[in-house]
Amino acid sequence: MTTAARILPVSALILFSVSQATAQTATSHIVSAANSFLATLDGKQRQAVLFAFDDEQQRKRWSNLPTGIVARAGLSIKDMSDTQRNAAMALVASALSARGFEKVQQIMEGDEVNRINEANGGGRGRGRGPGGRGGGGLLFGKDLYYISILGTPSEKNPWLLQFGGHHLALNITIEGERGILTPTLTGAQPALYTENGKVVRPLAGESDKAMALLNALDESQRKQAILGFRLADLVLGPGQDGKTIQPEGLKASGMNDKQRAILLDTISEWANIVHESAAASRMAELKGDINETWFAWSGPTTVAPGSNITAYYRIQGPHLVIEYAPQTLGGDPALHVHTMYRDPTNDYGRKAAAK
Repeated sequence: MTTAARILPVSALILFSVSQATAQTATSHIVSAANSFLATLDGKQRQAVLFAFDDEQQRKRWSNLPTGIVARAGLSIKDMSDTQRNAAMALVASALSARGFEKVQQIMEGDEVNRINEANGGGRGRGRGPGGRGGGGLLFGKDLYYISILGTPSEKNPWLLQFGGHHLALNITIEGERGILTPTLTGAQPALYTENGKVVRPLAGESDKAMALLNALDESQRKQAILGFRLADLVLGPGQDGKTIQPEGLKASGMNDKQRAILLDTISEWANIVHESAAASRMAELKGDINETWFAWSGPTTVAPGSNITAYYRIQGPHLVIEYAPQTLGGDPALHVHTMYRDPTNDYGRKAAAK
């Protein structure tokens, strides 16, 4: 697959990230990667990338929509040199687990599939012409992702790394050894594609594990978990910071140990995107909340083997809201998925900001 952004292969970036981390703590590694990236920029580029940690407008400037529709601030992959692109992606990789970074790369590659399809006249999006253009600007492609830093990279004081574009918005607050990944949006379109002869499903675990949980429930539990109405999109998506919703469905205190283990495994598909040391503490917190966590399902209860579910589901606890929302307009919902990961008590690391 060709693209204007000549980024190092996933394996090379992950290997570099892991090898460097062996001699550093996770946080010092991330700070080092941030400073290395910033060192590649000229003064104008640094000004575009850096924001105040308390810049509320920039914190909220993320979306599932293409950057040609909802503008992002920061510096795009498209406007970087090869050296800068690789440094930027090494920074993103340093803040994520190996699987998390792979997921990000798969989402971006999916957007490259969109670009190629549009260039070949295969797109159906309203207002989109050849080359993935809409309203006079490019809509699709793996180089249309932006990076920004709020605050000063530090091993002690909190700062925020943002990276995203179409179907991706990472908000990673670094606070000492903690990495706070909420709010983060991961989506995919197409949510299933072929690359180098291999089928790729960026959100396979999010779909398959939830289906396994639903199938593990008995009839009484399913009646509680399955809602009597349809939900078509994220409730707590872009622009919904601070909004609250009431838990619905089946409470995990009414599950057996095996079912709760599947629920935790499903949650891990989001919690384990961040680097391993931060993910471990986050999973411990969410495991402690498990009996106060709810699982709700809306939509079809079957799925074709190797495909993605077309149902909405939500997992909600004291420090967690996860949403999985296939898009029912404009094609096959199994191929267009939005997901949202939030901590209503600590989005954007607000606890750190309040100290």
